[in-house]
Amino acid sequence: MTNVSAVEAPFSMSGRAEYEAAVQRLRDASRTYYGAGYSLMDDAAYDRLRLAVLDWEAEHPDETAPDSPTGRVADGAAPAGDVAHTARLLSLDNVFTPEQLTAWGASLRRRLGHEPAGGFTVEPKMDGAAVAARYRDGRLTQIITRGDGTHGEDASHVIGTVVGLPEQLPVPATFEARGEVLFTQEQFEAANETRAAHGAGVFANPRNGTAGTLRAKDRPYRLAMTFWAYGAVELDGVPFLPAGAGHAETLAAVARAGVRTTADTPAGLHTVATLDEAQEKVDAIAALRASLPFGIDGVVVKADSATEQATAGFGTRFPYWAVAYKLPAVERQTVLQDVFWEVGRTGVLAPTAVLAPVELDGSTVTRATLHNPADILRRDLHIGDTVTVYKAGDIIPRVQAAVVELRPQDAVPVPLPHECPHCGGGIDKSQERWRCAKGTACALAPLIEYAAGRDILDIDGLGRKYVDALIASGDVGDVADLFTLTEEQLTAASGSAKRGARLAEQIRLAKTRPLSRVFCALGVPGTGRSMSRRIAAHFGTMEAIRAADADTLQDVEGIGPEKAPVVVEQVAVLAPVIDKLIAAGVTMTEPRPERAEDAAEGPLSGKTVVVTGKMTGPLDGWGRSEMGALIERAGGRMGGSVNSRTAFLVAAPTAGGKPSSKAVKAQEAGVEVLTPEDFAALVADHLE
Repeated sequence: MTNVSAVEAPFSMSGRAEYEAAVQRLRDASRTYYGAGYSLMDDAAYDRLRLAVLDWEAEHPDETAPDSPTGRVADGAAPAGDVAHTARLLSLDNVFTPEQLTAWGASLRRRLGHEPAGGFTVEPKMDGAAVAARYRDGRLTQIITRGDGTHGEDASHVIGTVVGLPEQLPVPATFEARGEVLFTQEQFEAANETRAAHGAGVFANPRNGTAGTLRAKDRPYRLAMTFWAYGAVELDGVPFLPAGAGHAETLAAVARAGVRTTADTPAGLHTVATLDEAQEKVDAIAALRASLPFGIDGVVVKADSATEQATAGFGTRFPYWAVAYKLPAVERQTVLQDVFWEVGRTGVLAPTAVLAPVELDGSTVTRATLHNPADILRRDLHIGDTVTVYKAGDIIPRVQAAVVELRPQDAVPVPLPHECPHCGGGIDKSQERWRCAKGTACALAPLIEYAAGRDILDIDGLGRKYVDALIASGDVGDVADLFTLTEEQLTAASGSAKRGARLAEQIRLAKTRPLSRVFCALGVPGTGRSMSRRIAAHFGTMEAIRAADADTLQDVEGIGPEKAPVVVEQVAVLAPVIDKLIAAGVTMTEPRPERAEDAAEGPLSGKTVVVTGKMTGPLDGWGRSEMGALIERAGGRMGGSVNSRTAFLVAAPTAGGKPSSKAVKAQEAGVEVLTPEDFAALVADHLE
């Protein structure tokens, strides 16, 4: 069976034969997913194919196959198991647009005979596997998969490995929590590392990995997963839920008992009065999607009232009072066509995947990151593989894994370089990220261009063309050589005496830059602009940095046990360059406040500021590094994500007027959002 992309899946079928073929493809896709633990097609392709089958069946009701998978839970392909569910554990119907959500609301209104009066709940739809977890007297006794909705398989072997499903509750409650088990992204990476260490194939994606882990009972290792409840039913006739409890009250009761619910996720559980408000919450959760630590494939909207749920009732496959608003795919399957290697400014070899074009989160993806050689080997990637690719928001597309079952016979392992792809020299393979043995000298031109940038050494006018000329002439072999260049050498490189004189003056000024900028210009791996400022502020002098060992370096915020030895080693390797900088009279100290209390002065004193989007107004053209430096000058600290400790979010308006994911999170967390113009006014005294 070959992989089917969403582009290939038909929107409509012209006859019975095409319909029957499409039905068989749905069965095959569900059979492999639920039975074999891999997918013949990604979710977007599956949804597209399923909608086409549903459309045909709606137009030809008399010709619908009696065993069509569209009317059955899990397409009738999930192993039913021999454990009976307390009450049916069903799927959800899907909508894909605001218009379809409105149509679902109209259908609900018809079933109720009036406008829904109990409001709606809105929560994330986890991209995992539905289970029922049974607690008796506060002890977790059994976990059951959804199966066919009436019977499921016993998955109790995972008890003790699922975060959010404690083995013992703080109260002696008896009930059944229903929800989703999944791998968070961190757990997924850890699971694949564990599997690779045991000689097992890596999971293609978190969802497939979850399904496989729930069914595997004889592994020599255990993998951590996470659970969030989206409902509960009473068990063994023991009262648990408040009388007439709606959905929000049900989850509150589950949370009080000590089980994690969807209300505990960063996306939260929201109660609204109308479907228009529900749509707003759907959009807000969608905006948060890229920042969530786990995958979601949609947002669930439910009638909150238990009475209205009972009146609306159930179909054979899903309840009529709930619907899943599916979001655009952020994970797709495509073909890995090639891999090419580049050398970064620090000498690191960076592999990039060349992919068959695939639509992903609103854009066509043809390239994706592969991290490093160890990662390629761990994921057992072959040229010609069908691979899963993930992209959400501004995240760089990444290859997650190959679908090994779809590997063609002529596929070959991704070839790893035997020599530096840039200079042809040797490769340092001592770490997971391979580097050219020449280090920064291999990619000298991009390093020098980077160092001369306006927020580092700020040598205005020294662009790539002149850098290439200086390297070609032999006048520049490292960043320190910039400071011994003569006006004549600069004139020759730039082709103009006037430009040569101006560049000479710019280089003289560059000697006065603070230590943080000089250290950044060295190109030490893992020490960009922000980290260089922290290192320089912590140690104060280059001499102190050179004297620091790995343990001492970990006192700097953001430097852990893995990064510290690398920085120490590279500083030692760069000793000749640093000595040349000192000899050339370049500043080797970081300015410190004259008084201790001065460090706390400024409009941002003690505050954390997060920046997102393109800056406008007085800050037009400012990048993250420049914004970080400005924030620090004003007494604050630049954060990477919005949380309870964030004081301000500086957010430029987005195209289309929709708030960014960080802006949505800031609004929910009560964080003040400032435009770039407002922020510039706040820190006006610290603008350079």
